[in-house]
Amino acid sequence: MRKALVLLGILLLLGAAALVGLGRLRDAALAAGPASQEQRITVAPGSSLRTVFQQLNDQGLLPHPRLFELYLRFGQGSLGKPLPSAKKGRYLIPAGLKPLAILEQVVQGRVILEQFTIVEGWSFAQVRTALAALPVVEHTLTPLTDAQLMAALGHEGQFPEGRFAPDTYRFAEQTPDREILAMAHEAQQRSLAKTWEGRDPDSPLASPDQALTLASIVEKETGLASERPRIAGVFLNRLRKGMRLQSDPTVIYGIRDHYDGTIHTRDLRGDTPYNTYTRAGLPPTPIAMPGKEALWAVLHPERTDALYFVAVGDGTGGHYFSASLAEHNKAVRRYLDRLRRTEPQT
Repeated sequence: MRKALVLLGILLLLGAAALVGLGRLRDAALAAGPASQEQRITVAPGSSLRTVFQQLNDQGLLPHPRLFELYLRFGQGSLGKPLPSAKKGRYLIPAGLKPLAILEQVVQGRVILEQFTIVEGWSFAQVRTALAALPVVEHTLTPLTDAQLMAALGHEGQFPEGRFAPDTYRFAEQTPDREILAMAHEAQQRSLAKTWEGRDPDSPLASPDQALTLASIVEKETGLASERPRIAGVFLNRLRKGMRLQSDPTVIYGIRDHYDGTIHTRDLRGDTPYNTYTRAGLPPTPIAMPGKEALWAVLHPERTDALYFVAVGDGTGGHYFSASLAEHNKAVRRYLDRLRRTEPQT
């Protein structure tokens, strides 16, 4: 009887000590972290939690990694349960963050989000160059031609120009470039489909692809959002009358690398599939990445009798719109006079 009581006492003491120990482990897990400023850690693919805990310890974010591991294994009714897995990526750990809160971050994969912006009016070549320059992206498409890239995205045979929505895309570090482009392509498909569905019923545009092409021209013709619907109205008026669009940005796109910053007479007369001075109708493909506003403008254009426009040349980026060729020619002369007066004297 005496031995049984002694053994019971020992067990009670051990149990009490265990409870005290677990209590201290719990307090440590819930206490504010020791770091006085935020830090970043990178979790490599396949890292165990023990490895992550040691990283945190090395950076002064977790003072007792093995004790914290013991708490996870034996505390909170977790006896016998395997530890969760850490997700790869870069993490921002705020100053004083509790160990359990850090654990939630790396288990749930709440990584730092990088970003990539496609600018309205960019060409596909500009998109590819900017994306290839991002060090935080996993580059899988760099050696591919445009046609091979589109096939890799699941859109074999589709010309890439205009097909990627201008926007800012957020992603985890080392996301493959194809995933980023896939997001942008899907976003442009959704935007085009939605805008086409709500188009003006009397639109002369026969398909969403035609709308995308005209929107890319409008995007390149003006930087003023307020002008897009009117410029779209001008181009649609010309299409209805069978007039050539005579858009300088299409000429520039057609000559590509031969463009030297000035459109010469030879450029306007030199025939390419994109020269809307020599060819009627729309060019065969978009010439840039149009944003939502440009798409909306071509499918909800301003009602106007204007058939021409030319830059005002006053630094605002605005244009003068004309309903007749005579009025347009006067506006062109005013623009050229203003240009000559502002040219630096040599």
